[in-house]
Amino acid sequence: MQWEAVIGLEIHAQLATKSKIFSGASTEFGAEPNTQACAVDLALPGTLPVLNGEALSMAVKFGLAIGAEIGRTSVFARKNYFYPDLPKGYQTSQFEFPIVGKGEVEVELEDGSKKVVGVTRAHMEEDAGKSLHEDFDGMTGIDLNRAGTPLLEIVSEPDLRSAKEAVAYLKKIHAIVTNLGICDGNMAEGSFRCDANVSVRPKGQEKFGTRAEIKNVNSFRFVEKAIQYEIERQIDLIEDGGEVVQETRLYDADKNETRSMRSKEEANDYRYFPCPDLLPIVIDEDFIEDLRKTLPELPDARKARFMEQYGLNDYDASNLASYRSLAAYFEATVAACDDAKQAANWLLGEVAKFLNQNDTDISDCPVPAEQLAQLINRIKDNTINSKSAKVVWEGMWNGEGSVDEVISARSLKQENDMGAIEKAIDDVIAANPQQVEQYIAAEPDKRGKMLGFFMGQVMKATGGKANPGQVNGILKQKLDKLC
Repeated sequence: MQWEAVIGLEIHAQLATKSKIFSGASTEFGAEPNTQACAVDLALPGTLPVLNGEALSMAVKFGLAIGAEIGRTSVFARKNYFYPDLPKGYQTSQFEFPIVGKGEVEVELEDGSKKVVGVTRAHMEEDAGKSLHEDFDGMTGIDLNRAGTPLLEIVSEPDLRSAKEAVAYLKKIHAIVTNLGICDGNMAEGSFRCDANVSVRPKGQEKFGTRAEIKNVNSFRFVEKAIQYEIERQIDLIEDGGEVVQETRLYDADKNETRSMRSKEEANDYRYFPCPDLLPIVIDEDFIEDLRKTLPELPDARKARFMEQYGLNDYDASNLASYRSLAAYFEATVAACDDAKQAANWLLGEVAKFLNQNDTDISDCPVPAEQLAQLINRIKDNTINSKSAKVVWEGMWNGEGSVDEVISARSLKQENDMGAIEKAIDDVIAANPQQVEQYIAAEPDKRGKMLGFFMGQVMKATGGKANPGQVNGILKQKLDKLC
């Protein structure tokens, strides 16, 4: 039987406010446990919540960015459940009347095709605290620093059909919220995480299968692996005669598997009701339009501009436009070297490699955009060749100085002396008579590949400093004369 996966994501984006959603306590990451939890967060008797207006503005900005309905009247509700890291015994969230209603985003898949994914809603809520198990022998510690941290929960329609589609959608939402500046997107710190609802059904069937929810996955790679594992688990279970149980599961990255956590609750299990301590939020058109004017250039618009302004292809423009910091670095590089294609190649190639290897964001890159531009200029003016340029980049990354300082210190300046290059070529031809005979005997259309051997020998003889373009031209001329 052919199976089809049905996936929906619930994304939790921590709003980038300095204080919590209903109190003045700090949201800064990394503080000592329980040093950023005030009386409101601790649910001490007599305390009352006050809505953080900046959190409201950020939520509306997200709605505007995806063309969603904005709730002119939204209501906070109490979501009742009991857990050690939830002091109040309920979470203040939104249920029937969220701040953001239906919208949609378009994602680009690996094969270049586009897919529109519906967003059901996005609502504001407070985060819970954190249970700590590692440092307590047989006990659990509770850190309430996160309690009350503002979240925007973004709920998708069940429109996704594979783990890769889910990751593409997750990355698109990540790009939107970070470009808006409403979330720092730091998945390692829990600022951006998601729950994945996964079910399977026979292809062609309209009715959904029973879903399992995978909780709090905090990296793109783990989201893909967790969903793929869960799809295969459910298919194997059904084909072996079993039934999928509606439940909440956790993903174990070390074992690459999901495991049961608890039975899945329904909305009525939480006994939602409007929070009596918070009035309904009523916003008018002026408030919405004022926020619309503050929206920055978003990834899709920036991609279109990059293609038109810089002549980039779809792939390069899409990757460079996704994040504001990367786009800014790219444009600063182009401004200083006037070569958009080379700048794109370097940023998506060697620069990206070093960033990934060092788990670093472009905003923390040790090499300024102006120095990358200077490196590109040194390739264009034949001071160094492309191979040496990678060595220069590594030197700059490691703090060895500017482009020219690294070129000088490592003696990487390209050999452009025609006499020296000709002598190296003559020596290589003289030292390889057998390969020369093979070149002479070869068909003209096959000699191009054979030229590579001689190129390699000349570059080796010159320590990689010879100008490849000059070497190629002189070599071909000299070898063709022998034919």
